[in-house]
Amino acid sequence: AAVLLLVAVAAPFVLYPVFLMKVLCFALFACAFNLLIGFAGLLSFGHAAFFGGAAYIAAHTVKVWGWAPEFGLIAATAVAGLMGLVFGLIAIRRQGIYFAMITLALSQMVFFLALQLPFTHGEDGIQGVPRGTLFGLFDLSQPLTMYYTVLAIFVAGFALIWRTVHSPFGQVLKAIRENEPR
Repeated sequence: AAVLLLVAVAAPFVLYPVFLMKVLCFALFACAFNLLIGFAGLLSFGHAAFFGGAAYIAAHTVKVWGWAPEFGLIAATAVAGLMGLVFGLIAIRRQGIYFAMITLALSQMVFFLALQLPFTHGEDGIQGVPRGTLFGLFDLSQPLTMYYTVLAIFVAGFALIWRTVHSPFGQVLKAIRENEPR
């Protein structure tokens, strides 16, 4: 783990930092997907809805409302959590292909909303989102500062997922995968 962290810290000096940030974002997305399908055995096609919905909320709050980046991230996380609650209330009692199809239908509804709602700007998306300063200290317009911020969020997210998997709750997720009725 220490070697991987050292490689991640040194990586932006060898590779393009914006590319590495995208890799880290999608890696965290994959870790969350692995938590659901790999440990709980639940095939969900709705993950992209949370990812995209949170991205739109973060971009809108920072660009249009002028919020600081940390408050945009908090708002995006809250909206994704609320979406998860709604999705969960609808889909959690289903199993197998029914669960997968309901999550697919819900994610397609979010996709349709993202294309139709005026604040998302349809297929063009929200352009020119300012990076701002994080906590009033870190200038996120600098690529290295932004990269290390994304890396810190990735490490925190990965640690949270790792802790969840190795907790009693994680053992329950594994038990659900092995024998759902029980």
